[in-house]
Amino acid sequence: MRIWQVERRKRTRHLIELGGFVVKAGVVDLTGDDRATILGALLWMADKLRSDQSVQARTLWSEKGKEAFAAERKEETPIVS
Repeated sequence: MRIWQVERRKRTRHLIELGGFVVKAGVVDLTGDDRATILGALLWMADKLRSDQSVQARTLWSEKGKEAFAAERKEETPIVS
């Protein structure tokens, strides 16, 4: 396989994973799959990250994400008796 094919597949996988986060967070259902609303929310988030509130926003969002990943792992962990 050529280098550009490998890089393209890595990029495609990355984009699919990011889209999965939008679905996993419930944004698609909550907006009725309104792509303008979803893009607007992402643009608002980018503005927040460019602002003087960047550190606070990043900290808050990071903690929420870590909690969600931990809860997901807990659900996937098989219970051994």
